[in-house]
Amino acid sequence: MAERRKQNYRVVGVLKFVLLFIAVCRTTAYDRERQTTTKTTEHRNAYATMMYMGTPRDYEFYVATRVLIRSLAKLRVDADLVVIASLDVPIRWVRALEQEDGAKVVRVENLKNPYQHQANFDRRFKLTMNKLYAWSLVEYDRVVMLDSDNIFLNKTDELFQCGQFCAVFINPCIFHTGLFVLQPSMEVFKDMTHELEIGRENPDGADQGFICGYFPDLLDHPLFHPPNNGTKLNGTYRLPLGYQMDASYYYLKLRWSVPCGPNSVITFPSAPWLKPWYWWSWPVLPLGISWHEHRRQTLGYSAEIPVVLIQSLIYLGIIAMTRLARPNTSKLCYRRVDKNISLIQNALKLVAIWFIIAAYFIPIFIIPHTVHPLLGWTLYLLGSFAFLSITVNVYLLPMLPVLVPWFGIFGALLVMACPWYPDGVVRALVVFGYAFFCSPFVWVSLVKIMSCLQVSLEREAFLPRLGESSPPPGFNKLY
Repeated sequence: MAERRKQNYRVVGVLKFVLLFIAVCRTTAYDRERQTTTKTTEHRNAYATMMYMGTPRDYEFYVATRVLIRSLAKLRVDADLVVIASLDVPIRWVRALEQEDGAKVVRVENLKNPYQHQANFDRRFKLTMNKLYAWSLVEYDRVVMLDSDNIFLNKTDELFQCGQFCAVFINPCIFHTGLFVLQPSMEVFKDMTHELEIGRENPDGADQGFICGYFPDLLDHPLFHPPNNGTKLNGTYRLPLGYQMDASYYYLKLRWSVPCGPNSVITFPSAPWLKPWYWWSWPVLPLGISWHEHRRQTLGYSAEIPVVLIQSLIYLGIIAMTRLARPNTSKLCYRRVDKNISLIQNALKLVAIWFIIAAYFIPIFIIPHTVHPLLGWTLYLLGSFAFLSITVNVYLLPMLPVLVPWFGIFGALLVMACPWYPDGVVRALVVFGYAFFCSPFVWVSLVKIMSCLQVSLEREAFLPRLGESSPPPGFNKLY
């Protein structure tokens, strides 16, 4: 018996060794393949962006990076597409970027941010200093460094004719680091990392403040105009605003009217939760649909569709069950309200109101954040309707007053999505007017819900008298 156990242990040990050997071989082969791919340079210039981990929105930025890479590939840019990825980016994401999107992934160690303890530091910018690795891509003549929230409307290969550093001034006095052109140089890269180590003054603690401080006199330099003969310029230049059109400029007139330079690139330097890849960003912000149109034409939504279908079936099942299980309120009796249960009734009213409010917020957190807005809002309305149906059944409430805010949200979406506004001011006034028009209906519905809650809680079948047994099955009092 002991010998059999020893043999079994040996067999198990050999199998473990074989599996471990296979895993190591596969990982090594992949690393060699990736290194070979990364080292091979097909073009003299590159569009580059970066990825790092450690934020609550890592997956969303991964999707945005893939859409950016595929959008550039669709424009047939004459440059390599490079992703500067930290070592902790998952291997499956790296493989998708390389094998499916055609990007060259450069794995790097995170640069330590010495500004993370200063008073005004935003923790989401902790690893943005990895952007400095763009200067280490010395196999290229020029690199256009990008944030993942850019939308390219046109091909911008003329940027590779710019000088050693070029950037756009969105702010009148501060250039924006969401897109800039650079000439890679290990000397500059080493000097930047040295400045980073000694803690060079940085007002925001992010790449924006550091790079602006490293090139403090860019505002005094001439505007970039690409030479017709295709030669590369030397020096530093300001880029026309058309290469970084802030989305907020669009919202005022609901059209682009940037006179200087080609209207080629849209950027979204907005609040993190209003980035264009979130389904709720449209129609709140009209340009959100533009980013999703780029995704629909390039990456698609195959990753989110199964989750959307499953949630839709669950919501439809909840709605069907609540309709079939809704009690007949005409067969429920009333009784006098005792003082000893009035406190319980008030608490149940508060719980009911919280349930109704939660029904409008729960779907936001469980719907895939990067799904198309039309699918997202449809699933949101379906999910909130399903959760409201549960509250209506539990508290024996009338459906219409509970659904008044639901209809209000649906109407607000239609008002915001209307494409016929002459400008953003008229759009904002119409939205505020609609909200003002709907507020009395919401107030009346709230009053109606509170009165119906009081009636429901006074029914014998909803809250039996404390200390009394419930009536036997089949026994009903009719009043």
